[in-house]
Amino acid sequence: MPVPNFTEGLSPADPNAIIWRFMELWKFRDLVEAGRLYFRRADGLNDDHEGMPPKQWMCTALDYNRYDLRDIAKLDHDLGSLAQFRQSYYLNCWHLFDEERAAMWAKFGHDGVAIVSTYALLGAVLEPLANDRPHLGLVRYGWEHGTRYNTQRFITTKRLDFATEREVRAALWLLNTGDGMNRHFDLNNKPHRLPIYEPPASLPVGIFRPVDLAALVTEVVVTPNAKPEMLGEIQSLVRKAELSVTVRPSSLTAFAQFLPTADELRRYQ
Repeated sequence: MPVPNFTEGLSPADPNAIIWRFMELWKFRDLVEAGRLYFRRADGLNDDHEGMPPKQWMCTALDYNRYDLRDIAKLDHDLGSLAQFRQSYYLNCWHLFDEERAAMWAKFGHDGVAIVSTYALLGAVLEPLANDRPHLGLVRYGWEHGTRYNTQRFITTKRLDFATEREVRAALWLLNTGDGMNRHFDLNNKPHRLPIYEPPASLPVGIFRPVDLAALVTEVVVTPNAKPEMLGEIQSLVRKAELSVTVRPSSLTAFAQFLPTADELRRYQ
């Protein structure tokens, strides 16, 4: 059956919309040699607030008084629970392409590549993973659009700071992991806003799943920062994987010396 969107989720207007996944070279090598996608546990991405609504939003939505000790304890419990709920989601992140952006290369593929596909093709290769309850949809940006209290809405909403990433989010939702979901309580039975104990081994930091790369990848674009020999190296990897796709340099290659690094982006944000 088709991969569902998230609760009240968003999708591109065109199901054949182009999507890019930026990655470092070693990740691309693993992708084509092993034929598998990597899904990262939601709390292990580059946003500490991933899948977590702002405290002020929580207080407003649940009618909590930020200065009432009883409501503070309730808020700590709710946030601590949500921080564990998000750990059952494993994410694989793509970029809804409109134009090639230097910032995306700097943040996610400075020394690597971008694999190109479409929204529909990604959904199709996720279908065989039905036992992992795959979902696919667009990320919303900002918390001022009527978000209701729902973990899937939370896992697909990010702060406005990330809006330029235009993220397409594929997720595996692991259930029955053996997690007691009480890892945010200390020995005095006081709730905390984050788990204070590590998740069980059944919730690893990341998981791999095999996919049909020939049905997914339509093109490979090499970073504008590539050394001269890198294009040939990527072409060789693609041939060995028996993928009939074009490998081409980034359209920004001629401007590589002027493009920002990830450190420069952070410095001026």
